[in-house]
Amino acid sequence: MKKLIEQIIKFGFVGFLCFFIDYGIMVFLTEIMGVDYLVSSGISFTVSVAVNYILSITFVFETDKNKNRFREFVIFVFLSTIGLGINEACMWFAVELLAIHYMISKIGATAVVMVYNFISRKIFIEKKEE
Repeated sequence: MKKLIEQIIKFGFVGFLCFFIDYGIMVFLTEIMGVDYLVSSGISFTVSVAVNYILSITFVFETDKNKNRFREFVIFVFLSTIGLGINEACMWFAVELLAIHYMISKIGATAVVMVYNFISRKIFIEKKEE
């Protein structure tokens, strides 16, 4: 149980950093560059996924060192693509149907995706106990 709590804390730190990367790029692209919020949210999410992968396999999840890294990255990207779909759906729902500003909507969408990410990566990326 202690290991799981430590892992959740590390995941939180990585997630916090990646959230700022994601959020900062999204706001920059939308506010400064004039990119549609759904497009900028998708771009920013993609950049943060790459950073998240590196930090997750380095600091958060115990991965099998003998495992094919390319295959692992493909699985990570696949899981993240599902996360992107959840993110975009949450963003669209909150902005278009609930009329919540996109910057606030992003915070809620991130919270939902964060739970999904932890569970899916724990199941599919982390090394299984022998």
